[in-house]
Amino acid sequence: MDGTLRVAGTIGESIVDGPGIRYVIFTQGCPHRCPGCHNTKTHDFDGGVVLTLDALYGDILRNPMLSGVTFSGGEPFCQPAPLATLAAALHEKGKNIMVYSGYTYEQLLELGDDAMALLQQADLLVDGPYLEAVRDLSLRFRGSRNQRVLDVPLSLKTGAPVWAKGYQQEAASNDF
Repeated sequence: MDGTLRVAGTIGESIVDGPGIRYVIFTQGCPHRCPGCHNTKTHDFDGGVVLTLDALYGDILRNPMLSGVTFSGGEPFCQPAPLATLAAALHEKGKNIMVYSGYTYEQLLELGDDAMALLQQADLLVDGPYLEAVRDLSLRFRGSRNQRVLDVPLSLKTGAPVWAKGYQQEAASNDF
C-alpha cells in the first residue's frame, strides 16, 4: 500500500482508547493546541517520525486479538488521505476504526474530499476540542463533556450527528 504517515507514536494494545483491544496511532501535528491537552508532544507538525503505511499495517495485523484501530493525535484529519487508505485496508481485515478529532463532525463535513474519505472509513468518532472547563474523567473514551462519541456510518446516512449506542445516556446524565 502506498503512502506514509507522520506519527508521534503507537501503542500495540490499548483498552482506554476505544472499545475492545485496540492498536493506537498517535498522528503528529495539531492545529487545535487545546489548553490542558495531554498529548502536547504531538502538536509540532515537523515532529515525530515518518512511517510507511505498509509498516503500520503489518504491525497491526501481527496481533490477532485486536478488535480495532484508533487514530488519535495530534489531529488525524491533518493527514486524512493516508489514514483513509490504511483504514480501508483494515476494514477488509475486519477491524473497526475509531478516530479522535478536535474538529466537530459538522466542521469535518466542510473540510473537503480527503477528510470525507477518512470520515467514511470511521466507525466511531470522538469529536470536538478538549475543554478543560468541562473536563470529566468519568466519561468513556473522552476527556470533556462537550465531546461526542458518534456512530459515523449512521450519521452519514441520516445527514446529522448520531450518538453511538451507550454513550448518549452518559452525555444526558452530564447535561449535554
